[in-house]
Amino acid sequence: MRLLTTSALAIGLLVPALPASADPVESGPWTSYEPTFTVQERGCGDVSDLTFKLNCSTGSGDQRAERRYATYSSGTRQFEGYFKITSLEGTRISLKQTFKTTGPFFMLAVERGGRLYSVHGGDTIATGATIGTTVRVNTVHVVGSTHRTYINGSLKHTVSSESGSFYDKFGAYRTGSGKGPATVEWSGIQFWRK
Repeated sequence: MRLLTTSALAIGLLVPALPASADPVESGPWTSYEPTFTVQERGCGDVSDLTFKLNCSTGSGDQRAERRYATYSSGTRQFEGYFKITSLEGTRISLKQTFKTTGPFFMLAVERGGRLYSVHGGDTIATGATIGTTVRVNTVHVVGSTHRTYINGSLKHTVSSESGSFYDKFGAYRTGSGKGPATVEWSGIQFWRK
């Protein structure tokens, strides 16, 4: 019995920990749903399931590897996902966006060293997004009211929202002042609405 327990523990150490299925970060009632998405690969961007790579150090042009989800224009929407940066030779890479169909609205990006920040305004949202660290991201968007960003379950950023049509994107995207190479693995993707 001791041998079986020891073997099970040893095997367990070889299996990487997966994100736990989390409940929404704000009170509901929430309804889970699965919006459709398209894959966007531009420039040196490469997408393989939930691994997103920028394979060049180009500091210009459209370099992106992302999933773009279906457009919404009303209600309250919540996104959840876990990212882990497995390599970052560049800096200032957008990881998660809530995009307005008429132009950028909210972009969460990372600098080399692990600072997470809002691209528009430059506010620091969190630190510690270092290589190999898994980070949980939730965005709660009340169309026409507010957009809130949670990191590891804690509210870190709030901004006003206009009415209009929006969509969620995540992956790896070179910001206007950024460059690769970068590799980001996402997991535990969930969506809710109310």
